[in-house]
Amino acid sequence: MPVTVGVLALQGAFIEHVKLLKTAAEQEGFTDWDFIEVRTPQELEKCDGLVLPGGESTTMSLVAARSNLLEPLREFVKVHRKPTWGTCAGLILLAESANKTKKGGQELIGGLDVRVNRNHFGRQTESFQGPLELPFLGEGAAPFPAVFIRAPIVECILPPQSGIQEEEAQREDTITAPSRPARNSVAESANKDVEVMATLTGSAARHATQGRDVSPDQELGDVVAVRQGNVFGTSFHPELTGDSRIHAWWLHQVQDAVKRRQKRSS
Repeated sequence: MPVTVGVLALQGAFIEHVKLLKTAAEQEGFTDWDFIEVRTPQELEKCDGLVLPGGESTTMSLVAARSNLLEPLREFVKVHRKPTWGTCAGLILLAESANKTKKGGQELIGGLDVRVNRNHFGRQTESFQGPLELPFLGEGAAPFPAVFIRAPIVECILPPQSGIQEEEAQREDTITAPSRPARNSVAESANKDVEVMATLTGSAARHATQGRDVSPDQELGDVVAVRQGNVFGTSFHPELTGDSRIHAWWLHQVQDAVKRRQKRSS
């Protein structure tokens, strides 16, 4: 059966994601795949995987709520546990907790047991690009040209304990998703821990406010990519680079998830 991958198309760089997904699929020989823009629950229901693009997380959240998409998105991510990738604003929406946010300003989808720090690197004029080592792309892979635009970072990995969201909600200027993912032996990926997939090293982080290309060194830096079970998040914008390697890697994650689901249903 064909595989359908959606890109949430409420606001932000969704067209760029669709283009790179198609490029990656062609390069990887995925011929029976459809890539669609998602604006309704009915379109979301067709999807085997979903990308939440960069943009304005507050705007995306408000439009999703008005489009009756918030709860279907939470079910997609946290109940059906289908592969979901969020970039920049998408990472914020997929976090269980986000700070630097006015309460009531937006809602989160959740799915990643992390707290993100919104706009960690500052304003639009302080955006920058730097080569980023991504071990998951394979041994010897060239650094990825990571683009950071008002980017968040993963400030804290949350412990899998009861009541942690209530604790997070008590923090100043912090919002939380309405419920944590179920953690039991039945739900696929429920017991997965958060895996750090990439860090922006100290030298690069310090130069971020200068708005220029940077060369990372070997210092431990900010967490800018994480994965937990079916959910993947990046602080940066792969869709703005023309480099389709992360999109190709993620399509293989979708393919593996579809095969597992088909095997269980057969």
